[in-house]
Amino acid sequence: MNPFPIVLALFRKTWLTSALFLLLIAIAMALGVAIIAQERSMREGSARASDPFDLIIAAPGSRTEILFNVVYLRPSAVELIAAETLSKILADPAAEFAAPIAFGDNAEGFPIIGTTRDMVRHLTAGAIEGAMWQHEDDAIIGANLPFEIGETIHSAHGQGGIGAEASQQDDHDDEDSHGGLHVTGRMAPTGTAWDSAVLVPIQYSWSTHALMAPDQGVPGELTPDGPLGPVPAVVLKPRGLGDAYWLRSLWQTDRTTAFFPAEALTEIYAYMGDVRRIMSALTTATQALVIAAILSGVIALMQLYSARLALLRALGATRSYIFLVMWIYMVGLILAGAVLGLASGMVTARAISAIFANETGLSLSARIGWAEIRLTLIVIGLGALLAVVPALTHFRKASLSQLR
Repeated sequence: MNPFPIVLALFRKTWLTSALFLLLIAIAMALGVAIIAQERSMREGSARASDPFDLIIAAPGSRTEILFNVVYLRPSAVELIAAETLSKILADPAAEFAAPIAFGDNAEGFPIIGTTRDMVRHLTAGAIEGAMWQHEDDAIIGANLPFEIGETIHSAHGQGGIGAEASQQDDHDDEDSHGGLHVTGRMAPTGTAWDSAVLVPIQYSWSTHALMAPDQGVPGELTPDGPLGPVPAVVLKPRGLGDAYWLRSLWQTDRTTAFFPAEALTEIYAYMGDVRRIMSALTTATQALVIAAILSGVIALMQLYSARLALLRALGATRSYIFLVMWIYMVGLILAGAVLGLASGMVTARAISAIFANETGLSLSARIGWAEIRLTLIVIGLGALLAVVPALTHFRKASLSQLR
């Protein structure tokens, strides 16, 4: 006998209760999928954002803090590399270029980053709309900024934030103002936090903070013997792999620290991985409890239909047929809830990624991977196993007593 007509009839009779059960499974499933997909999206997006920053040199301190300062533009108070040390770094022939990085100011709420022409070209592979800096107060804006080439934007001391809401400035910023910047170009999208930054010649950062006189040389061009100021960090582009490790060893001193971004990211990923494993375990446990509770509810629900199932037995249906009807009904609920949860979890993860991308400037994309599929299969398998218990309950009941 074909059990599916009876199963479909059960779904029609209990459509509201079945829908509620299915929704509970989907919510529990979506939570686990969203956690796994979002963690992977953050890990991949942060790794891509660090790719242009081959080697970072800074004053001794936390590598994670320096990474957030330079790569993700989340500035904090750090020690400065002295001008004399910067001169030696610029003179090192093992690097294609050395780009000092200065931060601490904002333009209309967006962070201002002082750097060099080499760094801008490196970030964009030379793809810049408009023109490179010609004067110290010229600016090249990131791809995400709402300004136009030729526009003059207000700049002030103090750290800006990344995101659309950062463009809202309080009136008290005027007292910290140090002039305007003329937008001369726009970078092509880089998929990094620098897409939401205003890039200026490093000389602008030095002169506005009274670290050197204005109009010192070509904007964004530096020489080891030219006027230099202190900087929070320097990004180096080594000429080769051997040069990269040699430079890292050379500048790992008591006055400077040198590291590859991947080193700091490994520490962050280890922490994120621990959190993900804990959350995944809690989510799996929650899903198991939800499924167990739903199966208990199904047992109670089927008590209302026990007479009809007993009638099937009286009409010749075997015990195994009744077991199959009950098992397929419950597995159908779990299967539908798991698939709906997988889809809902991905929608949730993509929405969270969009929010994070807007807040951080990173390029994030959540997608279905093997981890999410494996979680779905585990939930379905676990549900199919647990569904045996209520199905056996009806398998063992005598039809005569149920009819009475």
